[in-house]
Amino acid sequence: MPQKRLAVLFSGQGSNLESLLKTLHRYTFNGTTLNVVLTLTNKPTAGGIEKSRSYGIEPVVIDHTWFESREAFDGAVVEAIHKAQVDLVVLAGFMRILTPVFTQQVNAINLHPSLLPLFKGANAIKESYEAEVKEAGVSVHVVSEELDGGAIVLQEAFVKEVGMSYEAFEAKIRAIEHQLLPKAVIKLLC
Repeated sequence: MPQKRLAVLFSGQGSNLESLLKTLHRYTFNGTTLNVVLTLTNKPTAGGIEKSRSYGIEPVVIDHTWFESREAFDGAVVEAIHKAQVDLVVLAGFMRILTPVFTQQVNAINLHPSLLPLFKGANAIKESYEAEVKEAGVSVHVVSEELDGGAIVLQEAFVKEVGMSYEAFEAKIRAIEHQLLPKAVIKLLC
């Protein structure tokens, strides 16, 4: 039975990392077994570290503050990814703008909390919430040299409710993220 190896990169609490581990790690879809073989963070205090350990995977910590340039940091990350011999890298809340050192050497997808091409960048949830648009949602896209600009793999939208609080809006985004990212991995690898 074919197997595919995944790396998951994260920076924060690791809710999307945990969703991937819970729904994909060591499961078989369409005859292909998925294994998360590498979890990596740029934050030594990231909450996702413990979530990774709870699934028996010791995360690699490569603190971006140890490096003098983005390119040097990206080079260290690429080295760890190549060493793990992965088929796909999943950015699950990995809050780094990546350079060509990464984008030209790694097959990766990214989760973004808006309906791209709208609301690129780190403030997408707030911008989407405040915008005069009827729909919001989540995108999974291929990582490219353009920030949040790679080809769309999957998107899911929802209609913004009148009077919806920011907290409810963000919770809706997060719930969609936890379902959409595993679907995108399965679509690409299985």
